[in-house]
Amino acid sequence: MSEREFNQIFSERLRYYLTKYEMTQLELSKLLGVGTTSVYNWCNGIKTPRMDKVDAMCDIFHCKRSDLMEDKTTQSHSTAHTGVTINVLGRVAAGIPIDAIEEVIDTEEITEEMAKTGEFFGLKIKGNSMEPRIYENDVVIVRQQNDAESGDVVIATINGDEATCKRLRKYRDGIELISNNPSYEPMFFSNEEILSKPVRIIGKVVELRGKF
Repeated sequence: MSEREFNQIFSERLRYYLTKYEMTQLELSKLLGVGTTSVYNWCNGIKTPRMDKVDAMCDIFHCKRSDLMEDKTTQSHSTAHTGVTINVLGRVAAGIPIDAIEEVIDTEEITEEMAKTGEFFGLKIKGNSMEPRIYENDVVIVRQQNDAESGDVVIATINGDEATCKRLRKYRDGIELISNNPSYEPMFFSNEEILSKPVRIIGKVVELRGKF
């Protein structure tokens, strides 16, 4: 594959994810700490970014390197009907926590490749505390797990029957659940409170399904 062909594939994949996440080139440049000219060049097949920036974009878009760097056109025909259906459960509060598990309200489809990596469910967002990345009525795809890395977006339960979508920050003396929206104060829980309330992580957000 020539450099020009590779640049074109990357530009198409990047534009796909920008559209999927309703993100502008300017917003991406700010998240990556690069100039708008760089993002423009990537989106138009003029240049490709360094691998550290590719990895940063993978974190932003919840995808793998191959999702940004490989041609998915031919793959889509063979995998179009091999998805796995998962349930979308009750609404998760992106703001004031509400009861997490209600009746199944919808379904979503994930790839077989993703399904092999764990147990998944969808949760519908309510509120605006995770804007501008996650909006009300968006569906987040969640992999069930009881721990996550600092910086991950997680679904956490508080007092056993409340759930919230927040970014996790870990400290030596506790954890913080942080909103993207600066209007909401971070929620800090000491190590003692994590055990006494309790505060539990029930999953990590691995994908966002934006709704119009």
